[in-house]
Order: sequence, then structure tokens, then C-alpha cells
Amino acid sequence: MSSRLKPEDQERVDRYLSAPQHQVERRPFRPWLLLALVLAVVLGLGLLSRLLSRLVL
Repeated sequence: MSSRLKPEDQERVDRYLSAPQHQVERRPFRPWLLLALVLAVVLGLGLLSRLLSRLVL
């Protein structure tokens, strides 16, 4: 895919992206961990809401 930027603008973007502060190594994305975390939070809040409803009645 060709760039829609002018060559001098593309050069500035390339220089910006190649700067050391933009070369951070990241761990790979793990969707199963995210799913487990969301599920744990939903279950935890559900159990907390049931506990609170029993205390109120």
C-alpha cells in the first residue's frame, strides 16, 4: 500500500517511529488471559451482589 503522505512528511514519520522511545518490546497479547480476567471479575461482582441482596432482605 502506497503512502498518501508527501515524501518529506513520510520521512519525518519514519524518523519519529524509529526513535528509541518508540521501540518498546511488548509481551504478546494473550486473549485467553483477558477472557479469564473478565470472567473472574463478572463472577466476583455477581457473587458480591447476591451476598449484598441477602444482607438487605
